[in-house]
Amino acid sequence: MTDSVQLRRILRECKTIAVVGLSANEMRPSFFAAKYMQDHGYRIIPVNPNYAEILGEKSYPDLQSIPEPVDIVDIFQRPERVMPYAEQSIQIQAKVLWLQLGVINEDAAKLASDAGLEAVMDKCVKIEYARLFGGLNWVGVDTKVISAKRPLYVNY
Repeated sequence: MTDSVQLRRILRECKTIAVVGLSANEMRPSFFAAKYMQDHGYRIIPVNPNYAEILGEKSYPDLQSIPEPVDIVDIFQRPERVMPYAEQSIQIQAKVLWLQLGVINEDAAKLASDAGLEAVMDKCVKIEYARLFGGLNWVGVDTKVISAKRPLYVNY
């Protein structure tokens, strides 16, 4: 289990994020989360063989193709597709394997942990950053709803 202190340290120290499954579609959660993190000073490296570029950054077909060090491997993939990326994360000596909200693969997390990576599972990097560093607005807090969509109106 990853606690707030650990998450805050990870997000403070790790500034390069390879986003596996990053979509160029602005309506996809991966795009929204990556754009938010990019806007907050993080280096985003797209990992998606279907695109040449996303968010102004060259997209790579896999983690091994990235020519620079990666701190966090943030995975937007179905749980059954995570293991090869966990193995690649170890090979490229990433510091953190981060499985997005709804992505749970205990075996991949254990493999990464056993290899010395920190493993974060079933959490959104954007939501955790906003929660820990003050990016949640009052509407989201008051309604107990965290959403990427702005409300059409605010009920006072």
